Amino acid sequence: MMKIVEARNAKVEKRSGGIFIGTVEITPLIDTDMGSEELRAAIVTFPPGTRNRFHIHDHEQILYVLNGKGIVATEEEEKKVTKGDVVLIPAGQNHWHGATEDSTFSH
Repeated sequence: MMKIVEARNAKVEKRSGGIFIGTVEITPLIDTDMGSEELRAAIVTFPPGTRNRFHIHDHEQILYVLNGKGIVATEEEEKKVTKGDVVLIPAGQNHWHGATEDSTFSH
């Protein structure tokens, strides 16, 4: 059965520690609670200067930049991204992403 998520009405959760350096806001959109077995989708908002630590997923990750300015980095490079950019991070790629020092960043 098809399901619709109203992102503007979804619950926002604050998270810190673990993978995050600083506190972020996460809005889960699609997950196991909704009935999805494989796909996960969430809006993650980083305050200025906040990011996550290097980490690896066993699946591809797609970041669609909604607002602000961010950095997406691997062990070899750092790229700045802005609203409308789409990033594909391959499975097994060690990476981090977060906000620039002067902007929030939502993906």
